[in-house]
Amino acid sequence: MGSDPQYIKFPELSLAQHIFTLTNPYSPQPARQNGLKKLQDAISEHKMAPLYRYLAHPTEGILNPAGEGSVSRSSAPSARQLNGAPKLSSGATATVDFPWDEKLYESMKEENKTELDSFQKEEEEAAENAGETELQAARGKRAEFWARVGDKDKAIASYEAVFEKTGILGSKIDIVLAIIRIGLFFNDRLLVKKQVDRAKSLVESGGDWDRRNRLKAYQGLHLLTIRSYNQAAPLLLDSLSTFTSYELCSYSSLVAYSVLAGSVSLKRVDFKAKVVDAPEIKAIIGDSEEKLAALTGEASAGPGAGDEEMKDASSATPGQAATAVNLTTLGSSTENQSENEAPIDFTPLAGLVRSLYVGNYKAFFLALAAGEDNFLSQDRYLFEHKGWFAREMRLRGYQQLLQSYRVVSLKSMASDFGVSVDYLDRDLAKFIAADRIPCTIDRVNGIIETNRPDDKNKQYNDVVKQGDALITKLQKYGQAVRLRGSERA
Repeated sequence: MGSDPQYIKFPELSLAQHIFTLTNPYSPQPARQNGLKKLQDAISEHKMAPLYRYLAHPTEGILNPAGEGSVSRSSAPSARQLNGAPKLSSGATATVDFPWDEKLYESMKEENKTELDSFQKEEEEAAENAGETELQAARGKRAEFWARVGDKDKAIASYEAVFEKTGILGSKIDIVLAIIRIGLFFNDRLLVKKQVDRAKSLVESGGDWDRRNRLKAYQGLHLLTIRSYNQAAPLLLDSLSTFTSYELCSYSSLVAYSVLAGSVSLKRVDFKAKVVDAPEIKAIIGDSEEKLAALTGEASAGPGAGDEEMKDASSATPGQAATAVNLTTLGSSTENQSENEAPIDFTPLAGLVRSLYVGNYKAFFLALAAGEDNFLSQDRYLFEHKGWFAREMRLRGYQQLLQSYRVVSLKSMASDFGVSVDYLDRDLAKFIAADRIPCTIDRVNGIIETNRPDDKNKQYNDVVKQGDALITKLQKYGQAVRLRGSERA
C-alpha cells in the first residue's frame, strides 16, 4: 500500500480554465464575469503576486494590450512572462477587462516575501536541529508556495531541488506529477511530455497502484491536448472506474473527455462496449433508468449488452437528459469539490453517443453541433481541436452509412444527415480527395458509388511488393558473395 499523495493542492488547474474563459470569444458573458470573479478571488486569497503580474500588468500582462493601463512600466515583456504565462488560444481575444491594482500587487509581494522568510527560517532550523525528513518538508513547503502563487520557473526549480534530495519513490512520482500540472497550467506541452515520460519510468520501476492509476489519467489528458485521441481514449476510459486524480480535473470533465475521445477513435464494437454500455458513462449521461442501473451495479458492459434497450437519439429531449451527476464526492479527498464543480449539461454528449450508434444521422449532426458549442468551444484542452474533431466525426458518420451500401442517392443521403445536396457534395469531395472515403460521386445521375476494397487483391499486391523487395535483396546479397569469392580466387 503506497503512501498518501503529496503536493496535489497546487497549482489549481481550474484557474487556468477561468483565464481561458476570459479570453475565449465563444464564452458567454455570464461565464466571463464568473471566471473573472473567481480568478480575482483566488489571486487575493492565495496572494498570487507573480500570476497577477503575468495576467493584469498594464504593459506586460497577457490579458492587457501593451501600453494600456493606469501604470506605465518597461515596454519590453520579461522572458519569464513570455515563457511562463498561460498561452491564449488561437482564436482568443487579448483584450480583457482585468484591472491592475498597484497597491494590491505590492501588498501581495510583501506578504510573499514574509512567507518566504518564514520558510527560510524553518529550513535553517531543520538543518541545525532536526533530521532530513523535516528539512525536506520545509523545502516542499517552498515548492508548493511557488506553485500556489503562479511562478512557473521557481516552482519547477524548487520541486527539482526537492526531487534530488528525495529517496522515496512515491514522493518522487508525486513531485513529477506536480510538475506536469504546472506544465498543463501554463500550456507547456514539451514540459508535460517530458515529465509524463519521466513519471512512466518511475512508476514502472516500482510505483504503487494508486500512483500508477493517477498517471493513467495524466497521460490521457496530455494525449488529448496533442490530438492523440486514439491513444488517449483507452487511458481515459480505463480511468473512469478508479479515478482519484481530482487535482487534475473533475469527474464530470473526465467523462466528457472520455466520451469525446472514444467517439472519434474507437471501432464500433469497442465504442459500444466502452462508451455506449459503460456503467460509469451511463451513470452520467444516461437517462434516469440507466443512471440508476449503473449506480446500483445492474448495468453490464459488453459487445452485446443492452442492444434491445437502445433508444433512438431522436427521442431524447433536453428535459430527459439530466445535468451532471457529481461523483467527485465518491472517494475524493478534495474539500468542497462538489461545490466548486459547475454542473454540466450532458444532453449533447448523450445525443451524440446514441445517434451515432443507432445511425440516426440527422440527430447526430445536431448533437455534434451542440457538442461543439457546449464542450469543444468552452474547454481549454479541446478548443483548438474543435474543427478537427467535428470534421473527423462527420467522416465517421459518412463512413458508417456508406459501408452498408454499394450505391446510394445523393439526395437520400443528404436527407438522412439533414443537409443540402450541395453541402454534402462539397464535404464528401474533401474526404474522397484525401482518400479517406473509398467512393465516387456522380452528380449527373445524383448517386454515390462506393469502391469496396478487395481484401484478396490487396493481400496479393502486398505479397508481390514484398516479394519484389525480397528478390532485390537476395540479388544484392548474391552479387556480394560472388564478389568476395572472386577476391579470394
